[in-house]
Amino acid sequence: MDILRALRLVSLAEATSFLLLLVATAVKYGAAAPLGVKILGPIHGVLFLGYVGLVLLAREQAGWNGSRTLLALAAGVLPFAPYYVERNWLRAPAPARA
Repeated sequence: MDILRALRLVSLAEATSFLLLLVATAVKYGAAAPLGVKILGPIHGVLFLGYVGLVLLAREQAGWNGSRTLLALAAGVLPFAPYYVERNWLRAPAPARA
C-alpha cells in the first residue's frame, strides 16, 4: 500500500477514535461507565502511534518541510486536526476543469 494512502486512512481512523474516546470519557464520568474508555483507549493509542510513525515516514513523499511535519504531528493531539491534514495536505488535487 502506498504510504500516503496508509497515512490518509490512519489519519481518519485516529481522528475518529479520538472523538469517540472523548465521548466515552464523558460517559465514564457522567454515567460511571468506564468500559468505553477501557476499550477505546488502547485502540486510540495504537492509532495515534501509527499516525505519528506514518507522518515521519511519509514526510518526504508528501513534500513536507520541517514546519509542515511538526504541524502534522501536532495535529495528532487535537480532536479534528487529523481530518484537516487528510483533507488538505494528503489528498491529491482535483483535476483542473477545462
